[in-house]
Amino acid sequence: MFSSTLCLIIFILAYTLFVILPNKRTLTAIIGSLILLLAGVISFKDAFWAINWNVMGIFVGTLIVADVFMESRVPAYIAEIIVDRAKNTAWAILYICALTGFISAFVENVATVLIVAPIALALAKKLKLNPMKMMIAIAVSSNLQGAATLIGDPPSMLLGGFAKMNFGDFFFYHGRPSIFFAVELGAVVSFLVLYFIFRRHKEKTILVHVEKVRSWIPTVLLASLIVLLAMTSFFDTGFSYMAGMLCMVFGIAAILWEKFINKKSIIKGMKKLDWDTTFFLIGIFILVGSITLTGWINKLSDLLSGAIGTNIFAGYTVMVVLSVILSAFIDNVPFLAAMLPVALEVSSKLGINPSLLLFGLLIGASLGGNITPIGASANIVACSLLKKEGITVGFKDFMKIGIPFTIAAVGAAYLFVWFVWAK
Repeated sequence: MFSSTLCLIIFILAYTLFVILPNKRTLTAIIGSLILLLAGVISFKDAFWAINWNVMGIFVGTLIVADVFMESRVPAYIAEIIVDRAKNTAWAILYICALTGFISAFVENVATVLIVAPIALALAKKLKLNPMKMMIAIAVSSNLQGAATLIGDPPSMLLGGFAKMNFGDFFFYHGRPSIFFAVELGAVVSFLVLYFIFRRHKEKTILVHVEKVRSWIPTVLLASLIVLLAMTSFFDTGFSYMAGMLCMVFGIAAILWEKFINKKSIIKGMKKLDWDTTFFLIGIFILVGSITLTGWINKLSDLLSGAIGTNIFAGYTVMVVLSVILSAFIDNVPFLAAMLPVALEVSSKLGINPSLLLFGLLIGASLGGNITPIGASANIVACSLLKKEGITVGFKDFMKIGIPFTIAAVGAAYLFVWFVWAK
């Protein structure tokens, strides 16, 4: 009883601190995990296996490849071409957002924003525009498409690891259209929202090309990784190890490319990677593993099932709306990690296809972060880049774009998942 109570207290305290002290989230997760380990709430063996090492391999490996891809300047070079070929500024901005979304489906969101931001800022300076709306649009576009594929963002990786979904399952799962199509439908509808926001910018845009491609090899690496990840679907059907190993192999190849071809320091390159999120994920896996082992997930699922009753549509709606609202203010990674087992238990008690609630949960958690400037890491990065330009983004400024964008994207994806997976 003591272990169960202590586990709940540490879990609630950790998640509260994630909200109050977002800059200390990794330290909080690691300290919380260590307390549970030292108190004997979870054994070192159980903690080790609570960590999804396949997901960790995917995250770290793609992080390295994405960083080398960004350094090659290929994305920025393509962005310049797109802007020059747009018929006016409005369409240039929309094309940049579309490019952001495409890159984000395969590259981590923060890296995507860093890739595209220089082009957006250059465009704004040339036309003497305030870049605030453009940067916000880039951030929310990145967050939206990050949920489309297995390697797009940590929440997708968490779902893939939990539900044993491989790369191909994000396109078609058990013979039905999957997450990718739900996200793309949301992207189409939200694109109309962005068009409405930027429709008045009719001036023609011509950028002076400043980007030069340093090498196409990182692009080949990334494209090859994507193709091979899709192929692992036929060999590792349980999503147990192959995707993570593959991503790590490509990550090592990218490091060696930087070292021996570009003469870059491996240590400096490794220091630039997002190790904060890496260790944060490890801590979260242990915290959630502890709360599952002590039976609290079952108790929460019983509570939700009792409140929902037999109304499946109400249960699905509650799950999506709850995840959207909470993810607007708290990090979607710990929230999703905690709620995935709950959604599975609720699905079992209601006797429904678990994919309905699991997919709804991913959509809500991934897209809900677009409502506020603190809802997702990409938003924080975009706002910090604007701050360097002397522009401060308030909650109201961000939410003017974030709220209609999120309502449009979530609404379309929510309906798609319901009609495809409700039966």
